[in-house]
Amino acid sequence: MSVYAAIRSRRDVRAEFDGTVVDDDTLRRILGAAHQAPSVGNTQPWDFVVVRKPDTLSAFAAHVADCRQDFADKLDPERRQTFDPIRIEGIETSGTGVVVTYDPNRGGPHVLGRDTVDDTGLFSAVLAIENLWLAAIAEHVGVGWVSFYDEAYLTELLDIPAPVRPIAWLCVGPVESFQEVPDLERFGWRTGRPLDDALHFEQYRRS
Repeated sequence: MSVYAAIRSRRDVRAEFDGTVVDDDTLRRILGAAHQAPSVGNTQPWDFVVVRKPDTLSAFAAHVADCRQDFADKLDPERRQTFDPIRIEGIETSGTGVVVTYDPNRGGPHVLGRDTVDDTGLFSAVLAIENLWLAAIAEHVGVGWVSFYDEAYLTELLDIPAPVRPIAWLCVGPVESFQEVPDLERFGWRTGRPLDDALHFEQYRRS
């Protein structure tokens, strides 16, 4: 699969996991691709916590369900009607969670390239997530990014030491198929922007 095909095929998977667990060799290849991401000062500020214990998956799924409900309660009735059918996680059906963490202390106090833009460290960890996602697509493995959670809860659940932060819980598992159209477009939540709307030359074009 070409990188362009992988990018076109990438989906945030929620309902399409087939219930089997990704095998260890495949998962290691996917994590190997993540670990090859570019990073500021070559610090590789990420770690990957693989979660498969049913009790942990169940506890996190229950927490996410509560956070989802809190969000739903804030919506006006019309938006709530659009949101309700959208599934936002596949924590238990995927059978594997990969929690990506970011360590701001990796590389010491003087990181080459991070002196004036501290966020480049965090951006590096996000690049590892993108590598993971595209490698998974090439392996016909689905990835779903769960973002309905309280960071303090997840930190305590996985015993993550300060100042390390969990920045993503990724559901990873084999899928029945990938949706042709992203869920948020299919359900009418939001459509994508055309490239021309995001493209500027020389200076930012104000709308």
